[in-house]
Amino acid sequence: MDQPKIERSLRLIKMLTANHSLTVDEMAERLSISPRTVYRYIDTFRQAGFVVKKVNGFIKLDKSSPYFKEISELIHFTEEEAYILKSAIESIDDNNLLKQNLKKKLYTVYDYKILAETIVDGKNSRIVKLLVKGMENKQRVVLKKYSSSHGVDIRDREVEAFAFTTNYEQVWCYCLEDNQNKLFRLTRMGGVALVDEPWRYEARHKEGYMDVFRMHSDKKIRIRLKLGLASANLLKEEFPLANRELVKVDDNEWLLDTEVCSFEGVGRFVLGLYEDIEVVDSPEFKAFLADRIEKVSSELKVEVPSNI
Repeated sequence: MDQPKIERSLRLIKMLTANHSLTVDEMAERLSISPRTVYRYIDTFRQAGFVVKKVNGFIKLDKSSPYFKEISELIHFTEEEAYILKSAIESIDDNNLLKQNLKKKLYTVYDYKILAETIVDGKNSRIVKLLVKGMENKQRVVLKKYSSSHGVDIRDREVEAFAFTTNYEQVWCYCLEDNQNKLFRLTRMGGVALVDEPWRYEARHKEGYMDVFRMHSDKKIRIRLKLGLASANLLKEEFPLANRELVKVDDNEWLLDTEVCSFEGVGRFVLGLYEDIEVVDSPEFKAFLADRIEKVSSELKVEVPSNI
């Protein structure tokens, strides 16, 4: 059995032994597989000796199953354990890669309804709780006094919030004003209010693509960068998701081959470390950087570096 199948098996066992209940369709959606595949996994568990029963219409692994107690204790945290774990993780510096990896591992196993109570920073906890309630009830919410990325537009936004990003910094919403799925950052919300209106556009809910520099859109542009040791280390610290696309060539050279949603995020990173980064096979990105440098140099009346 390959690693993705093992991970899905463990996550499904967690769902089938949890205190809350999920339908087969809900489990399939969370695992990104079909309901038929969920049933195949369940049949495999049954063949392995687990006792599978229906409880109030929901499929569960019965407590009489072999090793049920050991498995349940292994993959579930008590409230006290979760509090201690949260405190320990949050005490680590935000830029530490270990902290990001620990959170990432938790997110692969635990759904947002559980993590919202144990992982989210206290200042955002009320916002997250209201967003979670809206998701559970399939109810619209208003993002109060939401500030745009440029900080020049602050107003309420009525949305259908349906999924958090893995770090709980942003939430995917169907924006009623723009009739499209968009990401909204929690730190830019003045608050959240539940609206006494059900979702109407659930069929349109879809998480978009987010690149390693945390930019998002339906557009994908491939870039290739050669990085020195300093820029590679900074990339791994500031943008942990880049680790899976970063290849070590030797002790002082790394290659990043990835797709980005725009040149804005990666452009800011490269311009800050241009002496340690070489752009490979991307004339459009080079033109973008040259244009940005020309504008800055023109405003500051300085010469453009020759190595860009």
